[in-house]
Amino acid sequence: MNLRDLLSPLYVWKRAFEKPYSINTLKHGREAAPGYRGFHKNDAEKCIGCGTCAEICQNATIDMVPVSDAKDGDSGLRPRVDYGKCCWCALCVDICPTGSLTMSNAYTWVEEGLDLDVRETYCYIPGVDKKDWDDNNLGYVRPEGYELLHLDRVPMPHLNPEERANSFIELVKGYSRELAKREADRCIQCGICTATCPAHMNIPAYIKAVREDDIEAGLKFLYETNPLPGVCGRICTRRCEDVCALAHRGEAISIRWLKRYLTDCVESEKYREILSSEIVANDKKIAIIGAGAGGLSAAYYLRLMGYEVEIFEQNHAAGGMLRYGIPEYRLPYDKLDKDIDFILSLGVKIHLNTCIGRDITFDGLYSAFDSVFISTGLFEPYRIGIKGDDHVAVISGLKLLSDVTNSIPVELGKKVIVVGGGNVAMDAARTAKRLGADVTVLYRRREIDMPADREEIAEAFEEGINFVFQAVPLEIEDLSTGGIRFVYCMAKMVDHGDGKRPHPIPIEGSRETLDADTVTSAIGQGMNFQWMDGEAKANISFGKWNIEADRWGQTSDHKIFIGGDMFNRTADAVTAIADGNRSARAIDKFLSP
Repeated sequence: MNLRDLLSPLYVWKRAFEKPYSINTLKHGREAAPGYRGFHKNDAEKCIGCGTCAEICQNATIDMVPVSDAKDGDSGLRPRVDYGKCCWCALCVDICPTGSLTMSNAYTWVEEGLDLDVRETYCYIPGVDKKDWDDNNLGYVRPEGYELLHLDRVPMPHLNPEERANSFIELVKGYSRELAKREADRCIQCGICTATCPAHMNIPAYIKAVREDDIEAGLKFLYETNPLPGVCGRICTRRCEDVCALAHRGEAISIRWLKRYLTDCVESEKYREILSSEIVANDKKIAIIGAGAGGLSAAYYLRLMGYEVEIFEQNHAAGGMLRYGIPEYRLPYDKLDKDIDFILSLGVKIHLNTCIGRDITFDGLYSAFDSVFISTGLFEPYRIGIKGDDHVAVISGLKLLSDVTNSIPVELGKKVIVVGGGNVAMDAARTAKRLGADVTVLYRRREIDMPADREEIAEAFEEGINFVFQAVPLEIEDLSTGGIRFVYCMAKMVDHGDGKRPHPIPIEGSRETLDADTVTSAIGQGMNFQWMDGEAKANISFGKWNIEADRWGQTSDHKIFIGGDMFNRTADAVTAIADGNRSARAIDKFLSP
């Protein structure tokens, strides 16, 4: 030991009589560097309460607490920071998916009379509890280009447009194991998607199962609230992806494709083994009218509850709009049948080619069963509503799609006009293209206003479909030389304010024509209740467009429930599936008071 080691403890004492400067600093302030990591700020408009900041915090500094002004796509929670624990590492800022969380360069916070609970005093909700530093633009933000998240999707392999031009082969190839795990790795497990999914699927759980390569667990999570996951893995409207936290700065997780991956990994023969459950019969019978998404979903959950379930379907195969309204290049029949076959394997009976009102009376069905669930879908296409729309060369988009499904020869000619902007219009146009026609879609609003899936619109462009936007139909003329002439005018879009959609207003004097061999109408469809008869019908209350029912689908005749497109008007498969699940629980409650 040298002399310095012996004397060094004494050096400290020379400061014992110096005036402490830290107290003066707090009282008089001391300017921090511009990029200093001080107290947190949070942009309330950007924050969605995903909780990623709380997840990454190594000191358990952040709690997610409820706030009153939540918005769509928002958990309703906000981070609350405890400065007794915070180490100002800024990982919470770096990970924030929306970029709402930043840090001011304020670092002093003086409270008078600290005789209260300090833990409460130095905790606050940035962006909600107003602070002096909220308007200070200095401080720490995530450096541009520095990312802890993977913002770009793992691309999904597709057939290129040339390969699919004349083919009904499925155009989406699907993820491999490696690609699926890479995509699942991007998920931050916030769960905001679950609240938005109509079926409230446990999305974080099944994505985690993909990441951990636990396929059987993933399949079980899917079937908790959705008995048609192979279908939804292909054609779901995926509102869950619209609210994905990553979509705020990058690309949403491919939730739909990960669902598809899980179902494609399991052979149909393994479903019973993985999803086995004991069914205890309760000797009560349920009739279901319609074997579409709503009917099949209700059948699955009612059967698991022990009911005898019989489905009555007028077509020769089950699936409803899934089979007769969606082309096979988007939803192959064997994938649809895989989901349906598992439901039927549980003991659900199905009567195909059986039309209520023709083969069986509605009253007879009502009398023979303990409850009736109606989910017939919307199969009555609307006419265009112009002179000449009853021409023999005018067909509905639904007829075109169902004829192709039923292998009925379709003669469209060389030129086809499709009127409409929804998914049926896109499916009809792309189907006509695959049958060899030159196709033009006329839509009365702008491209941005089209209700069709964005992906479908983009693929239609890729496949060479022509589009005319802001085109208002006027008349269909019969050409003596063969074919028809479609007359339309151009429109300008007029904003009506109050958040309403702009309306197309015809431009005076404009008149355009297109000659075609076939016009396909795809502007929507409605219901037909002509099959209903007798006393059972008399007990039901009808609204202007629909049967009246409560939120559970229960009608004024409490024995009768409805669901699917005829109930929710959303007209997508996952909402119909949610309706079936919901009404199954309501029927069980009705019959088991």
